[in-house]
Amino acid sequence: MEIRIACRWAIWALMVAAAHAALDVDLASADSIKSVAKLVASNLMSYYHGDEPGNIPGILPGPPPAGPYYWWEGGALWGAMMDYWRATGDATYNAQTQAALIFQANSPQDNFMPPNWTASLGNDDQGFWGMSAMTAAESKFANPKPSDPQWLALAQAVFNTQAARWDEEQCNGGLRWQIPLANNGYNYKNSITNAIFFNLAARLARYTGNDTYARWATRTWDWTEGVGYIDADYNVYDGAHVEANCTDINKAQFSYTAAIFLQGLGFMYDYTKHDQDNNKPWGRRISGVTNRTLEIFFPDGIATEVSCELEDKVQCTTDMLSFKGYVHRWLAQTTQMAPFIRGTIMPVLRTSAAAMAKSCTSDGVCGFRWNARAGYDGNTGAGQQMNALGALMSMLVDVRADDQSADGRPVTDSTGGTSKGNPGGGGNPALDPTAVYAPVTSRDEAGAGVLTVLVLVSWLVALAWMSSRAGEGPEWVDERGIKIELGT
Repeated sequence: MEIRIACRWAIWALMVAAAHAALDVDLASADSIKSVAKLVASNLMSYYHGDEPGNIPGILPGPPPAGPYYWWEGGALWGAMMDYWRATGDATYNAQTQAALIFQANSPQDNFMPPNWTASLGNDDQGFWGMSAMTAAESKFANPKPSDPQWLALAQAVFNTQAARWDEEQCNGGLRWQIPLANNGYNYKNSITNAIFFNLAARLARYTGNDTYARWATRTWDWTEGVGYIDADYNVYDGAHVEANCTDINKAQFSYTAAIFLQGLGFMYDYTKHDQDNNKPWGRRISGVTNRTLEIFFPDGIATEVSCELEDKVQCTTDMLSFKGYVHRWLAQTTQMAPFIRGTIMPVLRTSAAAMAKSCTSDGVCGFRWNARAGYDGNTGAGQQMNALGALMSMLVDVRADDQSADGRPVTDSTGGTSKGNPGGGGNPALDPTAVYAPVTSRDEAGAGVLTVLVLVSWLVALAWMSSRAGEGPEWVDERGIKIELGT
């Protein structure tokens, strides 16, 4: 009897061990990576229910309390799925991806500001969807039908609406975090928002050849560095308040912010490759941000979200649980734009991807911690699956689908890109960054006066609301879990 019981326990233990065995992937084999990525992608898409009756196309379940995911992460998901298609050729999810992006575009403005989300909309939220539209254009992702918004035009519309929000009145430039004046965080200018704007400007410059976008990218980088959000050692800090003239810098660091800057730096490096005087500074910045990012966020060569992934516990928000995948994908793409940095980046990403495989079960369900001691930690979700997929995609960065550019790099308008643009898009032709504006008329002045009154009333309402929170303490926690002091 005891022998039979012992045997049963042994069999059960073997079954548990088999179920939790790591992903069996050969990182030197494109076929092996693609096979495993198919499992991981399938598990990732199991979190998406937007196509089901009664649900909203394009978004993951949420926002809280309806589900754990905020609107922006839907935009991030579709960027990941396009990279998956680009690297593997698996078009299983392409129709869902296209439908999701078009549904959330907000026709007829086509600027990713749908009414359902504008009351809680941040520039960074909108920007993530814009970056995914840019990825579609650069990947030659299937163009929508002519009556629907086109990928390049969507990215331009997001850029235009954000360029119009550039604020010289406070902190001498930069974008605020939030869009509506009454939102928590409207008085905060942060790095992630300006990193996304920089990223879009750099990529639009390379795709279109329009130097106006490049000048905006340079202006944004110079402002971010000048205000101290990026220091001399290339630390990328979170942000500061306009009331303090952006001097009260919150020195929290997040991996995705550095990675978004780094991807944009790569595009600027490639865009200026025929202009040595302009090219060298971008190369120097790539080296600086790369070295600091790898030093901070890849201890022992393994991706770690150091702000919340602590030695003894994980205290990451749902947002933070998705950052590793973006970092892998965007660092890998930087090596395409700036090949000189390949020898620094790729060995680290390979070590990290190998650790990621050990954090997953054999059937492609992946946990959050990737360090060698963790194994599969059972901490699962859409973000964790995007992380694993991003790590696998970073190993396939040079693999190209049949309709990509010959060297596997993102295409441009002059190297095979087919997406149609609209330089004045965004819902207001005056947002065209290259436009020459007509003189202001008396009717315009009258309209501006009405708008000023409305803005003043909104500001007073917001001030009253913030004052009503005075007894609750001097700070609140944003959706990423960052403590932000309320302005006074």
